[in-house]
Amino acid sequence: MWQKEFIHTNRGTFECFVKGNGEPICITHLYSQFNEKGYYFADPFTEHFQVCLVNLKNAGNSSKATSSEEWSMLESVKDLETIREKLNFEKWAFGGHSTGGMMVLVYAIHFPDSLTKVIAGGAAASYEYMNHKDSIYCRKNPHNQRLKEILSILKTSQDKQERKAVSREWSEMSLYRPENFDYYFSTPSSGSVVKARLDYYSYEELPGYDVRDALRSVSTPFMVYCGEHDAQCPFVFSEETHQLLQQSKLIRFHESNHSPFLEEARAFSGMVEEFSQFP
Repeated sequence: MWQKEFIHTNRGTFECFVKGNGEPICITHLYSQFNEKGYYFADPFTEHFQVCLVNLKNAGNSSKATSSEEWSMLESVKDLETIREKLNFEKWAFGGHSTGGMMVLVYAIHFPDSLTKVIAGGAAASYEYMNHKDSIYCRKNPHNQRLKEILSILKTSQDKQERKAVSREWSEMSLYRPENFDYYFSTPSSGSVVKARLDYYSYEELPGYDVRDALRSVSTPFMVYCGEHDAQCPFVFSEETHQLLQQSKLIRFHESNHSPFLEEARAFSGMVEEFSQFP
């Protein structure tokens, strides 16, 4: 189990979960909340790092935001900076997956001197992934219509079994081998969605999200990874991020969709070990 701590800063109080030894690394997600069960993405890092898994504002038992703008990537990064300072870390590494990976990019742009190195996966440097035919979020994708139906059911249905069934169907869209769903998710974990934060990202921040030009000036060492069959943020967007950065290594998971840490767990752990010695 992870050890719970509360970090009191001048921007609020943040619930964090700590596990592992070694170089400090911050891990979080833009609109998920965590508990003592950990997080599938974060768990492999505890073998090589002291991991600080952070609940951002309105997530878990962290402080509530006074305005929705505090849920933005930049404001969230500013919150993380106060946590780093409170923990007396001169610098730390950062790991993020999906929109957590997008927030990592924002962190590296605005606070490069606070980071030793970064690992980001299943992410994109702009909103353009939503328009790519290989993304389930694009209306040209064959799964998009069903995804919209699933989202409607999740928004309106009070039937727990129906909600559970369609949630699983949504997850299976993002697995290279969906028949392995029960195996992948057999270990208890956390990372449930904070709807208010997700809605802010989807409707307020995502339409204008584009950090591609700013990434060209980032010299922080980056490891960028992605599943070759990623159905949320297709692989080409990790390639683009890699090419924009000054110092980056790109790793492709050939038998993964959006979650290589589950789909190719052994290879993912090997990548984390390499990252611990990176660059």
